[in-house]
Amino acid sequence: MNLETFFENLDLLCEAPNSIEKLRELILQLAVMGKLVPQDPNDELASVLLEKIKAEKRKLSIKENPLPLIENKETPFGIPQSWEWVRLGEVINYNGAQKISSGDLPDDAWILDLEDIEKNTSKILNRAHFKDKKSKSTKAEFKKGNVLYGKLRPYLNKVVVADEDGYCTTEIVPLSIYTDIDPYYLMYTLKRPDFLEYINSKTYGTKMPRLGTEDARKSLLPLPPLTEQKRIVSKVDELMVLCDKLEARRQKKQELQSKLNSAALDRMLSAENQEEFEQYWQRICENFDLLYDNPENVGKLKQAILQLAVQGKLVEQNPEDEPASVLIEKIEMEKKKLLNEGKIQKAKNSQAVDVEEIPYNIPNGWLWIRFGNIAPHIEAGWSPMCEKRPKEGEEWGVLKISAVSWNVFNPSENKALPSNLNPRPEYEVKPNDFLMSRANTSELVGKSVIVEETTPKLMISDKVLRLFFSSFASHKFYNLFNNSQTARFYYAKEASGTSSSMKNISREVIYNMPVPLPPLNEQKRIVEKVEQLMGLCDELEAKLRKSREDSEKLMEMVVRGLLEGAVAEI
Repeated sequence: MNLETFFENLDLLCEAPNSIEKLRELILQLAVMGKLVPQDPNDELASVLLEKIKAEKRKLSIKENPLPLIENKETPFGIPQSWEWVRLGEVINYNGAQKISSGDLPDDAWILDLEDIEKNTSKILNRAHFKDKKSKSTKAEFKKGNVLYGKLRPYLNKVVVADEDGYCTTEIVPLSIYTDIDPYYLMYTLKRPDFLEYINSKTYGTKMPRLGTEDARKSLLPLPPLTEQKRIVSKVDELMVLCDKLEARRQKKQELQSKLNSAALDRMLSAENQEEFEQYWQRICENFDLLYDNPENVGKLKQAILQLAVQGKLVEQNPEDEPASVLIEKIEMEKKKLLNEGKIQKAKNSQAVDVEEIPYNIPNGWLWIRFGNIAPHIEAGWSPMCEKRPKEGEEWGVLKISAVSWNVFNPSENKALPSNLNPRPEYEVKPNDFLMSRANTSELVGKSVIVEETTPKLMISDKVLRLFFSSFASHKFYNLFNNSQTARFYYAKEASGTSSSMKNISREVIYNMPVPLPPLNEQKRIVEKVEQLMGLCDELEAKLRKSREDSEKLMEMVVRGLLEGAVAEI
């Protein structure tokens, strides 16, 4: 595929989430390879331009460390004959800006910090003056036309051209151009993919990686004639505007799709009966391609299915089912028996659910009760000082909070029990256990899972609870309810903790949560229906992810083909 055909088919190629990003990278890479605009034989050669720069440096009496000659094996790609490979330090003054103490800054001075620059886009997010910031740190002075390069975490690709004089943090390097280099061409060449690859291999420091001055000066720059630089900048600007339009159109499409999806789900959630639900569900099925070309939207559909399930709208009620009023009597009789046998401890008498506590209406034959009525026993594990590494082989381990997720059990999320501590087998996780996280963020606290398979010698921690249910209640149904929006809202409201990042729920909070009690047979039908619909959702999600992966692979293949073709032509 040639460039003209490529740009003619951008609409088809730019459906994948990262396709616009790949397109921007391709544009920059082709630009610095001399493949984006034609060469003009009348242009002054880059070698002449380079001699002018050397003359300017001699005139200014610039003294710098000598740079090594460029070897052919260093150059990452070929360039046109009228161009020259140079080292960055040959053609710009890197890190030579004057340093100014805060006490010498005028109040109206523009102060630029790294967070004021948007990563990748070269957009200024915020313009502040010294009188507003009153920074006490030393600043580097820059002039209009300087290229400002963020050397801290350079992979963030923060590079801009100063449109007025100012002062910046010393984590930004003002690059002063000697002569005959377009600052916007310099900016674009510092953002090209192979340059980013180079700097990522040269940064030092783990938490705060930086690019050193000498490594920056030694980096390679493809230098075209000045007039071609300007043509390249003009073309890149034009194509970047096209990328912006494509990105805006894709975002608008996603927003519209999200609104349509929300409207369809709202109608389904407001269904008065199972017949209405089936009608709305059928409409969603018929319009899957319109509503769901984004795998993330499938999560909303799954959450809607859960909510409908626990509201009694997913399956038909059967008047022949034993009503919940009879079922609760059996549950209470079973609880008394377990108390007499000493298998559970006597809990506080649970109060009836007040009308103001009821989150939604339920079908005839159902009851609102407390969670403690059907899960009368909850146990927590222990919290020994464990090693950070996961357990191996026949060692014992203790689950981390992250082991419990929505309907997913992650046994590998554990910490090894030290050899000097004796395990407590009574806390070992077994298949069919109902586990809940009692600590997490306010959005995730209370998540539960039913363990299907697990590795031996794993124990629950004091942050992972194990719930024991009445034999007259389906723990699978209550796992559905516990992960529905109704339960999520309850836990978020009742969770305690001063930290905004970590909340806790007590056993009492869990016991007191209002839960619906359907007839036992209906609980089982609901679970079966949810499993069927979740299976369809999983298939849809897999299909969408496969489509997205195919789009990404196609874009990568086309980009690679264009770049390889460009290299072959040089």
